[in-house]
Amino acid sequence: MLDKLRALSPQARAALLTEACRRIDGNKLADYRPYPKQLDFHASGGPLSVRERLLKAGNQVGKTWSAGFEHAMHLSGRYPDWWPGTTFDEPTIGWAASETSQGTRDTVQRILLGQVGSWGTGAIPRDAIREIKRAAHGVPDAVETVLVRHGGGGDVQAGTSRITIKTYDQGRLRWQGETLDFVWFDEEPPEDIYFEGLTRTNARGGIVTLTFTPLKGMSEVVRRFLQEKPAGTVVTNMTIHDAAHYTPEQRAAIIATYPAHEREARINGTPTLGSGRIYQHADEAVAESQIAIPAHWPRIAAMDFGWTHKTAVVWLAWDRDNDCIHLYDCYGRSEQVPMVHALSVKARGEWIPMMWPQDGLQHEKGTGDELKKQYLKYGVKMHNKPATNPPDHTAGQKEGEGGNSVEVGITEINERILTGRFKVAKHLNDWFEEFRLYHREDGKIVKLNDDFMDATRYGVMMIRHAKVQAVPQRKAMPGHQVTDRATGVLG
Repeated sequence: MLDKLRALSPQARAALLTEACRRIDGNKLADYRPYPKQLDFHASGGPLSVRERLLKAGNQVGKTWSAGFEHAMHLSGRYPDWWPGTTFDEPTIGWAASETSQGTRDTVQRILLGQVGSWGTGAIPRDAIREIKRAAHGVPDAVETVLVRHGGGGDVQAGTSRITIKTYDQGRLRWQGETLDFVWFDEEPPEDIYFEGLTRTNARGGIVTLTFTPLKGMSEVVRRFLQEKPAGTVVTNMTIHDAAHYTPEQRAAIIATYPAHEREARINGTPTLGSGRIYQHADEAVAESQIAIPAHWPRIAAMDFGWTHKTAVVWLAWDRDNDCIHLYDCYGRSEQVPMVHALSVKARGEWIPMMWPQDGLQHEKGTGDELKKQYLKYGVKMHNKPATNPPDHTAGQKEGEGGNSVEVGITEINERILTGRFKVAKHLNDWFEEFRLYHREDGKIVKLNDDFMDATRYGVMMIRHAKVQAVPQRKAMPGHQVTDRATGVLG
């Protein structure tokens, strides 16, 4: 082969190279390899029960790119061997949309088809594109419909898929009347548009995909996925640190350009909550690398009971010399009985005392003691009394009389954060997700997606009951004394 290439004239070799590049550019789908977080997003669509997926991500991390290639697969029927997500065996009909005609042309259309004048260099392979219909009016070079060859080869007759490119500013009426296999929302849609699009997929049990940076705060669409969490919804979060195409220096430079009030949204895909956020601190204010916990630091665990919302547990270590509390582990799981939770809890240290709330379930007051007894039965070291704030000795309060005011606990944690005396292991993503979303509406704390926050408050306010692991006593030989290494006391 090399000899044949060498025999060609320079002009012929150049032409051959140009053709090879053209063919590669015309089938980018074949070379698509997602980042790990993008792969998680694709895989989340695998179960048939999942119909609504949100890829919540920072800016310029590849969210639109990954959704574009996934929908190119659904249109063409060309799924790679490694594909973990949902598949369609027959031609599909779908919509893809963004906020405006220009925005849709410059993002969704560009990802699917390539740049204007180079159509066929996007996610949909060039040889799969059967027809492109331009929009009759509006933004120049905007496309309305693309017909795509689905499958075929051998004795199998190829079918034709269809994708229509729409915009939110067309209004709800333009989103009615068709039965679809999929809808892809790139950028956050208004609530009425979202539910109209979802309705179009009901008859076929189709799928809805959202890819956006949540700059509109806790909107109704965001709330559906992050707080209400109805069956069939899945959220994948992708940050700038998950985008491998950036160097650390590039990431730092990009982050520096973002306004402070939008930084969490643009970096981590965290909804901006403005003044409603309870802990108005960046992750960096509390995050720390995982540390080795010295044996002399007392430890404590705290649990928030749950069923439909998760049972949440946090583990804390207390550096008494610096009065700094380190949250080093957490666990959360819904719709499981105490026996299941107990196994995970005990695996993290059976000796660690567990704090718990008086009200075991939010809707059943005073149920904490009954749940405490169940966990005791399964070997969890439950504290003898429910969690309370520290007693005010100046007011003559005794242990257990400090009350359980939520505001007192929040104030304590905020003060600790501000003074650098509360740290959380940075790998605990589930905890940080709640930390960012914990907020008020009309002055009241929103009691959704707050399980880790409640457990954390119980633990911090009960840190006075933290314990050091006891060292088993060694049997002394006659005529010898044994020193307990934990207490320094002679045995």
